This record gives sequence, structure tokens and C-alpha cells, in this order.
Amino acid sequence: MTTLELKQAKNQLNELLEIVLKGEEIIITENNEPVIKLTPIKLDKKPPRQPGSAEGKVWIADDFDAPLTDFEDYM
Repeated sequence: MTTLELKQAKNQLNELLEIVLKGEEIIITENNEPVIKLTPIKLDKKPPRQPGSAEGKVWIADDFDAPLTDFEDYM
């Protein structure tokens, strides 16, 4: 983690953003007190969808659309 004064950070913003984008956190201080924390947002990258990837894992019963006997009174 990098720490530097606000006056320095103003002059080096582009460089600081490049460092943050690489994964490092930066603390910016003013009068030796931390005031700003630059940190990257970690986004979960999902793998690309693959057609047919659930083949053999999902099945539908032969009587899937058959009437339910429990509801005969309501039909």
C-alpha cells in the first residue's frame, strides 16, 4: 500500500490511477491524516457461457405436463 500527501497526489493523479488499476491501494493524506483511499473495484468475471454445458445434468419427466390429481376438485 502506498501513502502520499495530497499535494503530491494532485500532481501525479495519472500515475496513481495506473498503479490502482494494477491492483494496489493508495492512501492520500493531508497533515499526516488519511483522507482518501484509492482502491480497485474487484469484479467477479464469469466464464463465458457455453451452449450445451448442462447436457446430461437436466431432465424432464415424461409426465411433466400431465394433470395433477391433487387439483382435480379445482378443475
